[in-house]
Amino acid sequence: MDKGYENERFEKLGIKASVAEKFRDFCKKISKSQSMTLLLMLEFFEDNGISPAESMGPRMETLESKISTLIKKRMNGMIAIMKDIEKSQTKPTVAMLYSLFEQTEPPKKKLILEKKYVEKKDKGFQEKSIPSKNKDGEWKR
Repeated sequence: MDKGYENERFEKLGIKASVAEKFRDFCKKISKSQSMTLLLMLEFFEDNGISPAESMGPRMETLESKISTLIKKRMNGMIAIMKDIEKSQTKPTVAMLYSLFEQTEPPKKKLILEKKYVEKKDKGFQEKSIPSKNKDGEWKR
């Protein structure tokens, strides 16, 4: 018996003998009862949004076009999600890691040194200092 349909009564359908024979052969191929085979066929057409009267072409071009449209929409959605992840998560994280592990030293400030004048004398060079203030604020030479 068919699961879920045990208590239902049978109905008669008026179909031609040749069609009934084909249908019974098809039911045997898929190993289902006639009721379940007909139900599966109806659900297939409803779920896929196709009509049995609609021509499918030699390679089921109609179904292929519908499936390819759905796949393209899914792919565009995936691409959008990946771009968003890259922009909001990956790039900032890489920038932070790069700045942490970057081995550049901070720029060194040049020291301000006291300038000294050099005067040339017959005996050689002699250094002379510029007057400056000491710790007490007094001028020294």
